[in-house]
Amino acid sequence: MNFLKSGLQTVLGTQEPGTAPSGAETVERLVERVSSSTLLDDRRDACRALKALSKKYRVEVGAQGMPALLQVMEMDRADAEIVGYCLDTLCHVTSPEQFEEESENPTVTVNIGEQFTEMFIKASENVGLVLNCLEEYDFRVRWSAIKLLTSLLANKPKEIQEIVLVSPMGVSKLMDLLIDSREVIRNDALLLLIQLTKGNANIQKIVAFENAFDRLFDVIKEEGCSDGGIVVEDCLILMLNLLKNNPSNQQFFKEGSYIQRLAPMFVIPPEQEEIGMTPQKVSNLLCMLQIVRSLVSPLNPQHVISSCQKTMRSSGLLEALCNILMGSGVSPDILTETISTVAEVIRGDLNNQEYFNSVLAPSNPPRPALIVLLMSMVNEKQPLPLRCAVLYCFQSFLYRNEAGQNALVQTLLPSTAQVSSLTSGQLLCGGLFSSDPLSNWFSAVSLAHGLLENPAQKEQLLRVLLALVGSTPVSLLQQCTQLLQQANCKFQSKVALLMLLSVWLSHCQLAVKTFLTAPGSVAYLIAQISANEHDDNEYLIQGLCAFVMGICIQFNDNSVQGSQREDLCQLLIKRIGLEVYSAKLGEVSKHENYSRSAKQPQIRIRSSSDLLLDYEFCKLFKALESIITKTVNGYGNGAESITELTLSQEASGLVGQYKDIIREQDNRLQKLQEQFRAAEAETLQIKSHLEHAQSTNSQLMDQNILLKAQLQAASDLQKTQQQQSPFHLLPTQGEQTNHQIEVLETQLSALNLQQQEAHSKTTYLEAENRRLLTEVEALRQRVNAAERGEAEAKADLEKLRRDQEDLLELLTDQESKMGSYRALLKKLGHKLDDDSDDEQEPENNGEGEHIPLQ
Repeated sequence: MNFLKSGLQTVLGTQEPGTAPSGAETVERLVERVSSSTLLDDRRDACRALKALSKKYRVEVGAQGMPALLQVMEMDRADAEIVGYCLDTLCHVTSPEQFEEESENPTVTVNIGEQFTEMFIKASENVGLVLNCLEEYDFRVRWSAIKLLTSLLANKPKEIQEIVLVSPMGVSKLMDLLIDSREVIRNDALLLLIQLTKGNANIQKIVAFENAFDRLFDVIKEEGCSDGGIVVEDCLILMLNLLKNNPSNQQFFKEGSYIQRLAPMFVIPPEQEEIGMTPQKVSNLLCMLQIVRSLVSPLNPQHVISSCQKTMRSSGLLEALCNILMGSGVSPDILTETISTVAEVIRGDLNNQEYFNSVLAPSNPPRPALIVLLMSMVNEKQPLPLRCAVLYCFQSFLYRNEAGQNALVQTLLPSTAQVSSLTSGQLLCGGLFSSDPLSNWFSAVSLAHGLLENPAQKEQLLRVLLALVGSTPVSLLQQCTQLLQQANCKFQSKVALLMLLSVWLSHCQLAVKTFLTAPGSVAYLIAQISANEHDDNEYLIQGLCAFVMGICIQFNDNSVQGSQREDLCQLLIKRIGLEVYSAKLGEVSKHENYSRSAKQPQIRIRSSSDLLLDYEFCKLFKALESIITKTVNGYGNGAESITELTLSQEASGLVGQYKDIIREQDNRLQKLQEQFRAAEAETLQIKSHLEHAQSTNSQLMDQNILLKAQLQAASDLQKTQQQQSPFHLLPTQGEQTNHQIEVLETQLSALNLQQQEAHSKTTYLEAENRRLLTEVEALRQRVNAAERGEAEAKADLEKLRRDQEDLLELLTDQESKMGSYRALLKKLGHKLDDDSDDEQEPENNGEGEHIPLQ
C-alpha cells in the first residue's frame, strides 16, 4: 500500500497536509492525466494507478475513465505496457464477478459488470480494438485481451457473437491463439472459444473451416490424448460445441477423416481396466462419447447419420465401444453413456445391428452381449439410468431391423431343438409377469418394439402359449388381458400392457379377433372408459383403454359374433356416449408425459414414476387418433354404415398419406433451400478469405523480392568495402555490414515462413472453395429433384381425389339402387332377411409351445 500511495502522489502531485482526496476525486485526476498528458511515461503511470484502483472504485473508473482508456489503446498501441494496463483495467470494470475490495461499497450492484459491458459495446469498433490487440505477441497485451473478451462474452454473449462474426478476420485472430506456444494463452483461448461457439451455428462453421479440428486434435495429442488433463477436456468440449446440431460441421468432420482420429482414443489399456480410470479420464471419455452421439443423433439429417455410422464401423470405433461395454471395472456412468452411444451408432443401420448382435460377453460360457444387457434391464436391483439405457439400446437394435424382430419372436415359438441357454424372449416374458412394475414396463415396451411395422410377427406372437402352474395353458395375449383385469395390477404395469396391446392389435385383424374372443376383454375396456375417477393416472388409463377400443373397431374384420364394428359402436353410444368417448381418448395426448415422450426416442426421466409412455407408441397414437375419432363419430351421426365409412376413410387415409408426403417434401424442400443459401453464404465467405490470402501472399512475395535485393546489395557493399577501405577500418565496417546482413537474413527467413503459411492457407481455402461449390451444385440438384417430386405428388393427390369422388358416387348410386330393389321386393311380398350375410367365426387351429411362467 505504501508503494501505491507513493505512486499516486507521484502521479497526482502532493496534497495539502490534513486533506485526503476521495476515491472519485482521485480517479478524476488520474483520468485527466491520462487524457491530457503529453508524456508517455505520465500516461503510463496514470493507467497503472487506474488499474490498481479499478477493483475498489470500479464504478468511478468505469464511468469516468472508459473513453480515455480506449483513446490510449488506439493512440499508444505501440507501447505494450500501457495497452496492457488499459486492458486489465477494462477487464476489472466489466468483470461479471464482484471483487472483495468492493464488497462494502453500496453503489456497486450485482450486474454492474453487465452495465459497463453494455456501455462498452455500444460502439462495436471498441470490440474490434480488443480483437486487434490479439495480433500483438507481447504476453501482457494478448493475455489481457483474451481476459477482457471473456468478460464481455460472459455478460453479453449474443451481442459479442454478432460483433465478432462481422469483424474482419475476427474468428481467424482467435483461432491463431490455439497455436501460441505459451500454454496460458492457449488454454484461456480455448475457454474463450467454448463460450463464443455456444448456440451460434455461423460462428461454429467459420471456426470449423479455420482448421479447428486439426488444431484441437494436435493439442489433444500433445496433452496425452484421453489420458490427458483438463486441457483435453476443454478441447473436447469445444469440439462438441462445433458438432452438436450442426449438420454442416458434422459432414465436414466425417469427410475430414476425423472419426478415424477419434477411434483410437476409445481403446482402454488392460492395466486401466484392472486399476480403474482416474476422474479426469472419466470426464474425457464422457465428452468423447458425447461427440460420437452428436454425429449420429436421431435428430440429425438421415444422410449424415448413415455416413457417420458406416465410418464408425469401418474405423473400428464401434468395436472399441463394444469392448468398453463388455469390459471390467468400467464405472456406472461410463457404462450407461456407452450403452446409449452404441444404441445410436447401430440405430437403423443393418450392418451395425448385425455386428452388435454377434458381440459376445467374456463370460463362461460366452453369452451374447444383447442377452447380458437384457438381464440387467429386467433386474430390479440395477440402477434406473442403466436399465433405461439398455432399453434404448434394444429398441435401436430392433429399429428397422425386421430380421432382429423375427429372431425375437422366434425365441418364443415352438422349436424342435432343445434350447439350454436363456433367450431374449424368455427374459422379456419373465420381466413382463414379474412382481416389479418397472420390469413389466421395460419388457412390455421391448416386446412392442419387436412388433412395430411387422404384421407377420404380430400374427406369429398369437401362437405363443404360457404354461401356468396348476392350470391350463393360455395364450400370451390372453394372459396380458387377464393381468389387466386383476385388482393388484399396478399403474405402470397397466400402462405398459395397454401400450403393448395397442401396438399388437393395430393393423392386425387376426390379433383384434383373438382379443375380442378373450373373456371379459371388451367389458373391461367399457368399464374403464366409463369410470368417473378424477385423477391424472386414472385419466391416462381411461384414455389408453379408449384407444384400444378404437383400434378394435377400426381393424375389426366383423368375424366375431356380437363384437362386430356396428356392435362395438352401438355399445359405446349407449354405455358411454360419443362426446365422452372422444374426451377420454383425448386425455392421452393431454397428459404431460405424452409431450415429453414424443420429443425423442431416448428416455430422459427424473424418477422411475416418469416411465409411462413410449416414443413409438406416441407416434402410433398420433397417427390413429383422428382416424378412430372420425370412424366412431361418423357412425354415431347415422350418415352411413360403418363399412361404407371405413371404405371412405381408407380413401381419405390415402389422401392424408399423400398430404403428409407433400407436407414432408415441402419441409424437406425448405431445409434444402436453407442449406443451399447457407452453402452459398459460406462460399462467398471462403472466396473473401481466399482473395485476402492471395493478396497477402502477393504482398509477401513482393517483400521477399525486396529483401533479397537488399541482401544482395548489402553483400556487394561488403565486398566493395573489403577491396577499397583501409585495413584499420575494415573490422568496424565489416561488423556493421555483417549485422545488417544477419538482420536481413532473419527478416527474409521470417518472410519465407509467412509466405509458406500464406501459401498453405491459400491452398486450403481454394480446396474448401471447390468443395463448397460442389456442395452448392449438389444442393441445387436436390432442390430441383424435390420440386419435381412435390409436383408429382400433387398430381397423384389430385387423381386420388377424383377417384375418391367417383367411389363416393358409386356408393351413393349403389345404395339408391339397393333401396329401390328392397322397396320393390317388399311391394312384391317378399320377406327380407337382414342377417343372411353374417359371417361365422372361424376356428383358431394355431398351436403354440407351452412356455413355463416363472
